[in-house]
Amino acid sequence: MKSLLAADCPCWYAIHTRPRQENRADSNLRAWNVETFFPRVQDLRYDKVTGTRSYRPKPLFPNYLFARFVLNNHLQKIRYTRGVHSVVCIGDTPTAIDDRVIEIIAAQCCGEGFVKIGDDLKPGAKVLIQAGPFKGLTGIFERETKDTDRIRILLDSACFQAHVELDRQLVKLA
Repeated sequence: MKSLLAADCPCWYAIHTRPRQENRADSNLRAWNVETFFPRVQDLRYDKVTGTRSYRPKPLFPNYLFARFVLNNHLQKIRYTRGVHSVVCIGDTPTAIDDRVIEIIAAQCCGEGFVKIGDDLKPGAKVLIQAGPFKGLTGIFERETKDTDRIRILLDSACFQAHVELDRQLVKLA
């Protein structure tokens, strides 16, 4: 009886998409008036030759997104939506995802809709620079700058100390 009630009320389900078809599946499901949640992250690309940085959105869970729908009403429609491979099941039964799981992931989203991943840096934390012209050097985290993706650190070297501003994603806790 409990499964019948769950099948008649809207629940979150994981949708397995075809390779690199997450955006297509998301937009097609929205066209069916299905609520979706497609968490993405900003992927920092650093060109070693030109020294330029660029950001590219990429899925937090490649080939997956979440959809909220009434199982009895929408399952067939969703299974045959372009870009969708299948609804994630245990056995033959689609598995509902607890609303709290979606809320936790959504709570990590920043203003632009991207999930914030990484260490929360606290002033005084020792960091290691992973890429760029200062790669391999260590420093002390001072503060975030007005640009949300940049931070200010105090480089720690035997010969000198200097304040520099870097992309947040170029450093990790040491």
